[in-house]
Amino acid sequence: MVQGTVTPDNYLVNKDSLKITDVTVNNKKVRLVRKPDGDCIEEKVPETEAKAQVLTEAQIVELAGYVKKLEEHYGVYMDTELALDERTNKLWMLQARPETVWSRKNKKQPRPGSEEKEKMAKSESAKREVVARGLPASPGRAAGKAHIIFDPKDIDQFNEGEVLITTMTTPDWVPAMKKARTIVTDAGGMTCHAAIVSRELGIPCIVGTEARSEVEATRAIEDGQIITVDATNGIVYNGIIEDLVKAKSEETVAGATAVAEVFPVTATKIYMNLGDPDLAEKYGSLPADGIGLMRGEFIWTTFIHEHPLYMIETGRSDEVVDQLVEGIRKVCQALAPRQVVLRLSDFKSSEYRDLTGGDKYEPDEPSALLGWRGASRYYDPKYLPAFKLELTAVKKVRDGLGFKNLQIMIPFCRTVEEARKVTRIMCQEGLERGLDFKIWLMAEIPSNIICADRFNQYVDGYSIGSNDLTMLVLGCDRDNDTVQNIYDERNLAVRRSIRHLIEVAHRDGKTVSICGQAPSVYPDFCEFLVRSGVDSISVNPDAVKNTKKMVAQLEQRILLDAMTGRGKAESTELDW
Repeated sequence: MVQGTVTPDNYLVNKDSLKITDVTVNNKKVRLVRKPDGDCIEEKVPETEAKAQVLTEAQIVELAGYVKKLEEHYGVYMDTELALDERTNKLWMLQARPETVWSRKNKKQPRPGSEEKEKMAKSESAKREVVARGLPASPGRAAGKAHIIFDPKDIDQFNEGEVLITTMTTPDWVPAMKKARTIVTDAGGMTCHAAIVSRELGIPCIVGTEARSEVEATRAIEDGQIITVDATNGIVYNGIIEDLVKAKSEETVAGATAVAEVFPVTATKIYMNLGDPDLAEKYGSLPADGIGLMRGEFIWTTFIHEHPLYMIETGRSDEVVDQLVEGIRKVCQALAPRQVVLRLSDFKSSEYRDLTGGDKYEPDEPSALLGWRGASRYYDPKYLPAFKLELTAVKKVRDGLGFKNLQIMIPFCRTVEEARKVTRIMCQEGLERGLDFKIWLMAEIPSNIICADRFNQYVDGYSIGSNDLTMLVLGCDRDNDTVQNIYDERNLAVRRSIRHLIEVAHRDGKTVSICGQAPSVYPDFCEFLVRSGVDSISVNPDAVKNTKKMVAQLEQRILLDAMTGRGKAESTELDW
């Protein structure tokens, strides 16, 4: 569904009466089937099943009841995922998190029901030329020139402010999506790639026009045609519909005057993870205490796309520095004066090879995940010139542009000797630890935990990379489905490792953070971290608000336990 390979059925249920008001049954041409050995294969769906309704009416109503209870529990509109056990016909709720668009709107302004939408659609159709209909994946309205593209290799032809019309998007399409005024696709459902990314970018999007229109959008709309996309109701009109565009502007003004949500202050800082620098301004208004993990390699994939050594060889070192500076600046400026921790580039050799010119400089490693990556690159004479360009960019942002909120983090540092070598190179390049410049270490290898008392002399703090740490502590490949039943950040060995690091780091006045989704996904793991004294937690942008509220409640409960003597036995069992 996310890739748009299959357009799912769509069921609309009245929230008050729990009556089904609209059902759209789509043609599901393929499906994934699990084999006895655990692998999945794609197979064609028999025609009688492909066009059949997936859920029964009783299951739809049951599911709607669960969703309603989740919304009442969390107090906001929720984005949920489910599974149906075909052996027992039992529905299981797998995930629930705040929905990214309607959850931010005024709840006193209800979302249009099926009857209201039908009336609106008929009224609009009577006066205006409807060229396509689809699912309103990301609400909003916009008008512009349609640009039809079928292949991501042609996205360089797409211009800023155009309307992107295509069959379906994948990650390769993101550069064009960022420039689009709005997006319309032939295939896809509410959880497809186009829908998710459009909501992230905050632009209107309609998907699944093939199922909802007589002719899909790529055939119904002409390349260069001026259209109005009403993604709030899932309708595409010919020409510019002035009152719809005007209504969109008025919505924006009204939204700007909304009362800001108030969040509690927590002793445990809540940071945010960030990949794309272009999203820094958008997420800068979130109640995060700063950026706990800015992935340096994302600047390469977003702005540069070429191997650093290839650019040095072709005489473009200054170009590398300038583009790194611009990417880092965007984040530091959007978050200032809050702290931004830049994790220096941590591509694996296989990922570096994918950059233009990378074949010449990268080894062919059988296990790139455990190969030439992180700190081991920085002091290697073969890669050192490229590392120095990163350090030059950091220094320019801090000293040249004055963003002293920028700190840096060393990833995948296997030995204390590596930490000594890398920090010495930093010092030689003018980046010496001090009151306003901190160096963090990514704690993701057991050696970082076992020798923390030695690593302490070279860093100011740690950020626990729970994904790699869990993999290496348990000897369990996190990308291998066969052993996924073992891989768990909450495993006792992992928790003992984290607790040991916090104790040893605090003994020498060092801070400890954790970056990853585990604290926001597992409340018990978050409680373990807070009770263990972790200094900060860094989560993805969509989890910042909920995590901050959850941590505030935990801190209050822990304080009450300390005052009354309650909860001591429970915390001991939880921690160890």
